[in-house]
Amino acid sequence: MVRLPLTPAEVERGERLGAVLRRARGTRSMLQTALDAGVSPETLRKIESGRVATPAFPTIAAIADVLGLSLDTLWSEVTQPERLVS
Repeated sequence: MVRLPLTPAEVERGERLGAVLRRARGTRSMLQTALDAGVSPETLRKIESGRVATPAFPTIAAIADVLGLSLDTLWSEVTQPERLVS
């Protein structure tokens, strides 16, 4: 299966997703967050850095749960960049 290149909008959305997750993680370690979510630290690092712009839904749901983020809140912040506060 050939994966189509990501659009600029998808790349930007992936970067916003990473920023929201990094902010929500705060001072909590990446390692502990990943382990608690059942994902590899490398996967979390790639998502947070925007290198994985379209991660699997169960992965994001698990990370959001560990960070105490509702999926509604997460989606709202990712799709409405003006709501992001750095």
